[in-house]
Amino acid sequence: MKKDITCISCPLGCQLVVEKKNDDYIVTGNSCKNGIKYGIEEMTNPRRVLPTTIVIRGGLHPRLPVATSDAIPKGKIFDAMAIINQVVVDAPIQLGDVVVKDLLGTGIDVVATKSMPKVS
Repeated sequence: MKKDITCISCPLGCQLVVEKKNDDYIVTGNSCKNGIKYGIEEMTNPRRVLPTTIVIRGGLHPRLPVATSDAIPKGKIFDAMAIINQVVVDAPIQLGDVVVKDLLGTGIDVVATKSMPKVS
């Protein structure tokens, strides 16, 4: 199995070629060692940080930007969004406040990526 991947582990955006030979993965096209790790993870267990918004009551704006505190398995993104879309919080919220604890049992939280004051 062979796959072409654009590496996103650093700003270079190297064009990787990841090939599985027997039980090993061969990564070429990387300019740094991060590319090797990224290429292998993309083939074996792709993960993504999930940025989105949730409803906030009494805030300066109607929606609050949030993101997962770490990357979650790519295959769980739709399940994660089903949970996140149900969340409603009340202002005020501070940057870094946890709005969903242990999302899908991953040990990863959903946190506010912006402070939101309460408006009267």
